[in-house]
Amino acid sequence: MTPPVKVLLLGALVLSAAQASLQIPPHEEVARMARFVVNRCDWASMATISTHEPVKGQPFSNAFSISDGPPGNGTGTPYLYLTHMEISVQDLQVNPQASMSVSLAQTPICKHKGYDPQSPLCAHIILSGSVQDVNGTEEADLAKKSLFSRHPEMIDWPVDHSWFFAKMNITQVWVLDYFGGVKMVSPEDYYKATPY
Repeated sequence: MTPPVKVLLLGALVLSAAQASLQIPPHEEVARMARFVVNRCDWASMATISTHEPVKGQPFSNAFSISDGPPGNGTGTPYLYLTHMEISVQDLQVNPQASMSVSLAQTPICKHKGYDPQSPLCAHIILSGSVQDVNGTEEADLAKKSLFSRHPEMIDWPVDHSWFFAKMNITQVWVLDYFGGVKMVSPEDYYKATPY
């Protein structure tokens, strides 16, 4: 095989792999779509009920790095690396209830397809539930591996911030991935689905 043919074949394989990575689940498979979004995304906007003036008692949204495991092999559970110095974490100490919005707009998928982040075709999900500290449990090691594999910078974050691993305890999943309005998925169906 001549070198130009090898280069062309290699290029075709790379393009094919890239296109495969852009394949999203059919919109009819709602639970699978939710799992796909969580596994493909690296961050979420999490809303808490503020404990801080002048917005005390109001929703307060903040960006957090998340990981449910390696791409293509996630658990479905969004893990977080938190410190009590963070303003939203202080809210969670008073009320652990939160919602988390995760959108494919942060991936190349929506841009590649020409979808605006607000378009229903640019799939996004909202997870409702509570945030739970998993330090001191068997799950802490999984959280650490999940987060540090995707966010290696975290390994060197200042130790005097008393970082801890946490997870989102999901009680409801809302999916907007097509026209016709939001669809709801139970946690049981969400965890039974496979993202890929």
